[in-house]
Amino acid sequence: MKLLATDIRGKTVMSDDGTMLGRLRNVSVNERTGELSEVLVEPADDVDPRLFKRDNRGYVVFPFENVKSIRDVIVVSTYQPGF
Repeated sequence: MKLLATDIRGKTVMSDDGTMLGRLRNVSVNERTGELSEVLVEPADDVDPRLFKRDNRGYVVFPFENVKSIRDVIVVSTYQPGF
């Protein structure tokens, strides 16, 4: 199945334990390889973004390999080694 970034932008992002984390804002790509590298999540109001790696805009950053499922919601593993 083929998905475009516009198809998934704004979808709800949940952790693999069922916690609502926020909304998908963007996906970053490795310019050299063309591989998807990270997903950027605008944190929900009740999520403490300090618990996660963030970018300079305050979006929570997850490595793309943490994405477990993309359906009605996007499910990610919240494990972030080295953070």
